[in-house]
Amino acid sequence: MQKQKLKTIEYTYTAMYEPIKEGGYTVIVPALTGLVTYGRTFEEAQMMVRDAIICHLEAMEKDDEEIPQEASVVQEKVSIRF
Repeated sequence: MQKQKLKTIEYTYTAMYEPIKEGGYTVIVPALTGLVTYGRTFEEAQMMVRDAIICHLEAMEKDDEEIPQEASVVQEKVSIRF
């Protein structure tokens, strides 16, 4: 019996970590609409977002949705005086 090779594709996404005042971090991935997760520490938030991305992509694949490739991201801090 011949072994079948699985096709894998590497995806790279930008994750944005925001510290919250109660402690921990909220994490979003702008290229994956609706993906939000949380970790009590930065390290936990990193693990949680990786798991959330995998689950999100698996759900998209199951629903026959096209998995988005992230375009270049422009990020800027904007300071204003109010």
